[in-house]
Amino acid sequence: MDLTTRKQALEARRAELTGHLSKVEHTLDAPMPQDWEDRASERQGDEVLESLGNAELDELRRIDAALERIKAGTYGLCAACGGRISDARLDLLPAAPLCKTCAAEAAG
Repeated sequence: MDLTTRKQALEARRAELTGHLSKVEHTLDAPMPQDWEDRASERQGDEVLESLGNAELDELRRIDAALERIKAGTYGLCAACGGRISDARLDLLPAAPLCKTCAAEAAG
């Protein structure tokens, strides 16, 4: 996959995440129901949305970092060892900053 296609895919995913995060924020800002049972149920749903939102924010940060690497000309190079990140890995994880070996070492 060429760099232009990867950039477009990252930008499309970024737009998707930004749109969804806006909806999550709007939902979390909605007033709570007066009924305490409904309020408890609403709070549980809000906790799930918050968790999902945090995961999406993390992904958004990774995408922004990958787009910066594209601008800098370092996209596809491992941030740890400087080696090439395989196309197969970038196909699966387009925002990956580490090659397979360095990612495994970082995981523990």
